[in-house]
Amino acid sequence: MRDLNGPTLPRRSRRTAALLTTGAAVTATLLGVSSVPANAAPTAASADRNARTAAAPDISVTNVKAHLAQLQSIANANGGNRAHGRSGYKASIDYVKGKLDAAGFTTTVQQFTSNGATGYNLIADWPGGDAGHVVFAGAHLDSVSRGAGINDNGSGSAGILEVALTVAKQGYKPDKHLRFAWWGAEELGLVGSQNYVRQLPATERSKIDAYLNFDMIGSPNPGYFVYDDDPQLEGVFKDYFAGKNIPTEIETEGDGRSDHAPFKNAGVRVGGLFSGADYTKSASQAAKWGGTAGQPFDRCYHASCDTTANINDTALDNNSDAIAHAIWTLSGGSTTPPGGGKVFESTSALDIPDAGAAVESPVTVGGVTGNAPSALKVGVDIRHSYRGDLVVDLVGPSGKTYRLKDASSNDSAADVVATYTVNASGESADGTWKLRVQDVAAQDTGRINGWKLTF
Repeated sequence: MRDLNGPTLPRRSRRTAALLTTGAAVTATLLGVSSVPANAAPTAASADRNARTAAAPDISVTNVKAHLAQLQSIANANGGNRAHGRSGYKASIDYVKGKLDAAGFTTTVQQFTSNGATGYNLIADWPGGDAGHVVFAGAHLDSVSRGAGINDNGSGSAGILEVALTVAKQGYKPDKHLRFAWWGAEELGLVGSQNYVRQLPATERSKIDAYLNFDMIGSPNPGYFVYDDDPQLEGVFKDYFAGKNIPTEIETEGDGRSDHAPFKNAGVRVGGLFSGADYTKSASQAAKWGGTAGQPFDRCYHASCDTTANINDTALDNNSDAIAHAIWTLSGGSTTPPGGGKVFESTSALDIPDAGAAVESPVTVGGVTGNAPSALKVGVDIRHSYRGDLVVDLVGPSGKTYRLKDASSNDSAADVVATYTVNASGESADGTWKLRVQDVAAQDTGRINGWKLTF
């Protein structure tokens, strides 16, 4: 990530209305519920489509760290850095390109000149998917001249590299087109990404549904920060971390300082993750994330000590998995999983009262032998102006409630479009299941668009 004197972008406004969260107030209102009929059984076509929906795979942090070790070795062999215009940067491009070429990606190296030296962007396209709808992930590959740049930004570069290689290993067939990029000369002022966006025709820019940026995802004293530039993209990442019980905060330290900025300025929707640079971790942040209060998130930011010893493996692992979750979720791809999966869904829309009683959308399951699985997939599509007010539960045939999402004043995005995994092995599979949703504070509008169960 470039230094603090970079340009800044305007932040979108935040709601200030107080939220009711969980506890007695929510529980009391949950007692009053309403429901509407739903399409209980899937059609053959929808069952086949939904049974083929691919879940994001686990990304091997061991493999991500192996890429970091290679970048460290490259720096060691090239004057201790991988900076723009230096041999270490070109060797880094060659390493990443070789991996992608071998995996079946179509790669393009884009050259540009900055500070009198040649720089390189590497673009990798996964064959297939709708070329009119592109899901794009990027990270800058260059370091500063003072060090190897393993957290900044070997971490983001290695994370998206392993996600891309996993796309190939899985034989993933996305509905949307997937593109990945490794940017040059970010540390000199976002030069590589600006050059790419500037040369991209307007018709091609309009095809990019989302650009996701990953700049520093393994900070040694980490935080979990999510870009809030687009509500839907913000929500995709928040859903992932909420499912792992990891609190997040809105990212502000890197505003305008990384490669999402040229895309945002060109009107492309942007999102991303960040684990912190030279800002200081507060006591409240240390209480929820661990680590050391009063110390920077990355004490080696832009320093010679930014080596493979400057990485938090847990943050690197969580963030790499979150990247995969976003890519799989946003690209809407499909595979044929072993044994398939029987799907039951509701396609009936149901309005959610503003600060009112909970509503329930039922789905009746039949013809499934035995109990529900320990990894029952619950896919929800809720359109809502402020998702932080929503409490979402799955109610089993026995009446037992499984919490999918709590209300939270820190959850400022719109919509809940996500797949949750529930251990419902104590429930009989057959019977009526319900998605229960309540808006617990005022000034919002929304509806349940639909939801499904995959057994």
